[in-house]
Amino acid sequence: MAERDNRRGRGRDRDETPEFADRLVAINRVSKTVKGGKRFGFAALVVVGDQKGRVGFGKGKAKEVPEAIRKATEAAKRNMIRVPLREGRTLHHDMYGRHGAGKVVMRTAPEGTGIIAGGPMRAVFEMLGVKDVVSKSVGSQNPYNMIRATLDGLKKEQSPRSVAQRRGKKVADILPKREEAPVASAQVAEEA
Repeated sequence: MAERDNRRGRGRDRDETPEFADRLVAINRVSKTVKGGKRFGFAALVVVGDQKGRVGFGKGKAKEVPEAIRKATEAAKRNMIRVPLREGRTLHHDMYGRHGAGKVVMRTAPEGTGIIAGGPMRAVFEMLGVKDVVSKSVGSQNPYNMIRATLDGLKKEQSPRSVAQRRGKKVADILPKREEAPVASAQVAEEA
């Protein structure tokens, strides 16, 4: 009876995890010198996301690499944030993020641009589900600070819907009016 209950519990855990993808960003071997020699440990940095607008990061430390990665993945799932995406592929507006000496600039991009970002920032955008973005890390190259700065900037993003709701207006009132292309008006003049 207890064996069946254990199987049920494991199955439930397995059903929850497939919705998230994870990416190992950095792994660091640390050593502690003791009387008998050196003791090694590992620190892992992992980014987790559903590739539909949710992303989080976590760090884990353990004596073995797989255990450190597991701890980091669990921590990342607990610290996820939701980011609104425009057309499900890019950011709504340009942003600046900062954490400590890590500074990042993120800009929206037209379709087909791809992810132009380096190292840890690329992992965050891929797990978030962003397809087109241009970004630059200006400050520290430390992966922990770069990821924290990236998430700091992403937390500041606002969708037109949330701004309209806060102001008590419609989305159409907030967005700038698009003017007709001059080519279309020239074609109308020729037909007349």
